[in-house]
Amino acid sequence: MESRCWLVALPAVDGRQYVYRVYAPEKALLADLFWEAWHCHDESAFPRAWDLFDAAVIRRVS
Repeated sequence: MESRCWLVALPAVDGRQYVYRVYAPEKALLADLFWEAWHCHDESAFPRAWDLFDAAVIRRVS
């Protein structure tokens, strides 16, 4: 199964949007992409991202 690159943008409490690159299969569940990006963000030094799935913007990169 070939991995694809996805961009996952998470809004944060400081009003900014933090974007993470996630590598996953083309048929990956959007929820799995969201949690992968959110856990990367949660371990960083950036202000806290909202943990709301509906607030995330997820796009596949060609």
